[in-house]
Amino acid sequence: MNNNKSEQFQKSQKELAEFAKVLSHPARIAIIQILTDKKEIKTGNISDDLPIARSTVSQHLKILKQAGIIKGTIDGMKIHYCLDSKKLNEIREKYNTFLQSTISDFKCKC
Repeated sequence: MNNNKSEQFQKSQKELAEFAKVLSHPARIAIIQILTDKKEIKTGNISDDLPIARSTVSQHLKILKQAGIIKGTIDGMKIHYCLDSKKLNEIREKYNTFLQSTISDFKCKC
């Protein structure tokens, strides 16, 4: 018997939760900020700006790439990473819609 309660939520709710999960680690936020500043960076160079091991950075890059937030192109033994602005705009629009509807309907009675 399948007891997967997440199937009972709306697609938009599951998408927002998945984006939140991807963005829930400070290292991934830092990687996004580094890529925002530098526009593009090679695999090994990202770890120079973070207080974590290269293998850990690699795991975070993998999660960001799977979520579509970053893109990578192979250049020999290195991968060049950059942000996917289309995906980031999609995420921003979904969160803006969610927050605007929540705030406009919010009336606390406590």
